[in-house]
Amino acid sequence: MDLVLIRHPAVAVDAGVCYGASDVPLAGDATQQAALLAERLAVLGVREPQRIETSPLTRCASVAAALAGMRGHAPQTEARLAEMDFGAWERQRWDAIERAQIDAWATNFEHAREHGGESVAQFDARVSGWFDTLDAHEKSTVWALTHAGVIRAVTARALGMPLARCVRWPLEMGAIVCLRYDALGAQWLLARWNA
Repeated sequence: MDLVLIRHPAVAVDAGVCYGASDVPLAGDATQQAALLAERLAVLGVREPQRIETSPLTRCASVAAALAGMRGHAPQTEARLAEMDFGAWERQRWDAIERAQIDAWATNFEHAREHGGESVAQFDARVSGWFDTLDAHEKSTVWALTHAGVIRAVTARALGMPLARCVRWPLEMGAIVCLRYDALGAQWLLARWNA
């Protein structure tokens, strides 16, 4: 199986604002963004998908619908592909959130819920639940339109590494990440990161 994780393009939100599970709009037109992604995917030699799955949030779902439409089918919406829920921090400026709350969250990265939303462990379990439904031995390609946190959680799970390590890797808006299952070695391989 080839698993192609695509981060949504830029959003119409000011820099420095937390918007995890908030349904914020894209900065540009979804159809144009999908066309640009399709060109990049083709240049990278990414295989055509047998299915396209998407976060239900508009910034992903609108692009997924346009990409799938170019291929004559509809995307499958998957709630577990949504970004982490930051609770009371949603739509707040990071620099306006009480420093003690952010420090407490950073101190207990996996389990803190200072914001009242999902802990990293809860988020990771949700995303891993989706990843674990994939049949790695299936000879197919799946594209998933999703978010930075989801991409990092899936990659960490696939490669058997701590999520805290993968969180430090840069991941641009519209980034493409390709994971490939090597049946002979019985392991997932990272073919592309932040392409």
